[in-house]
Amino acid sequence: MNPPIPRILLVEDDPPTGTFLASALEAIPAEVTLARDGAAARACVRSARFDLWLVDANLPDGDGATLLAELHHDAPGVPALAHTADPDPAAHAALRRAGFAAVLPKPLPVRALQDAVRVALDLPLPADPVGGLPVWDDPAAARALHGRLAHVATLRALLRAELGRQRDGILAALDRRDTAAARAELHRLKASCGFVGAAQLAAAVQRLDAAPECPAARADFEAAVAGVLASA
Repeated sequence: MNPPIPRILLVEDDPPTGTFLASALEAIPAEVTLARDGAAARACVRSARFDLWLVDANLPDGDGATLLAELHHDAPGVPALAHTADPDPAAHAALRRAGFAAVLPKPLPVRALQDAVRVALDLPLPADPVGGLPVWDDPAAARALHGRLAHVATLRALLRAELGRQRDGILAALDRRDTAAARAELHRLKASCGFVGAAQLAAAVQRLDAAPECPAARADFEAAVAGVLASA
């Protein structure tokens, strides 16, 4: 017998973003109820049971942290994820202190969103997408640097020179459960990957950023780092 499909309350006021997120969540699969503001979210929680709440940090009638406290008053114990366009690590840390299990930065790639939700719901992650990607995507790097291939080689050497330190810092932050520090370093590394076409590492960084407590995501990251360090 298949397990029941999880029910997710998605709180998002922007219609295009709400449609995108709902479609990505339904593909997990999940049953999604969309609320456009805090008032609608409170009404949903009072009338139905949900397995997970995915809440925008900023809403037309309030903020996500305050809404989370109100929802937990009516339905204690339900896990929740925040999503926000604010890149400030301090803002993310404040949301986690408010009770969100994780904070997802927007814009959200579909795979990163789905992985984070699966982890929050204790669902297995699908097969690893990282291994099928090349270590280096030369056309992507050439586009990022406007065809200056000599610069690509120089920047790749700089990435390899710093990568071991960055990996150690990220893993140490995860070991002490400092996800804000880990994500800050992951975001810097993600930008570097884009400039040099480090396709496999970029995918692993994105997956670990979405699910920092997932052992499979950590293993993907470590393997991708090893691949870059071993490459010429």
